[in-house]
Amino acid sequence: MTELLAVITITLFAVVSPGPDFAMVTRNSLTRSRRAGVLTALGIGLGVLVHVGYTLLGVGLLIRQSLWLFDAVKLAGAVYLVWLGAKMWRAPSPVAAPDSSDAPAALSDAAALRMGFLTNALNPKCTVFIVSLFLQAVGPQTALPVQVGYGLFIAAAHIAWFSLVALCFSARAVRGRQAAARQRIDRVFGAVLIGFGVLLAFARGAR
Repeated sequence: MTELLAVITITLFAVVSPGPDFAMVTRNSLTRSRRAGVLTALGIGLGVLVHVGYTLLGVGLLIRQSLWLFDAVKLAGAVYLVWLGAKMWRAPSPVAAPDSSDAPAALSDAAALRMGFLTNALNPKCTVFIVSLFLQAVGPQTALPVQVGYGLFIAAAHIAWFSLVALCFSARAVRGRQAAARQRIDRVFGAVLIGFGVLLAFARGAR
């Protein structure tokens, strides 16, 4: 029971902390649609499953203990965030529609899902979080099915929280006030992602 409570508590605190995942879901919900925001949240959950998968296989510990491998993962994540942020910054202003608050810029389901997945899967801080959680909170005697259950809970918690974020930021009242400022919102979140990418790239020794 103590182990379960530790996993739940640590996971909930980690999920609600601000980061690239939050920025991505918020941006897609505000400037695209509720569906795009929820699919981004689902993609984040799938990214979490990647971290859980290699952690259970023991690869996560190897990544954390190998400086060059960890730095490679960190650099890949930083490059992706900077590239995505620059793409948002350079995005043209959407053409206004008669009901612009309900006419988001086109973003396919696959693209929204992919953005959420890559944002999380390439985030080395998520690697550190999940590997550390399984090393410190989960005992070595814990059965594999139970550990898999913990991993599914972590992914589900991410999906639930970020889906809630998507529902809040895609509400008609919120999006209606932001409809005329979509390009500025893209630039703000683009700058945020670039900032996360730069900080990630130069965060030495943060393992």
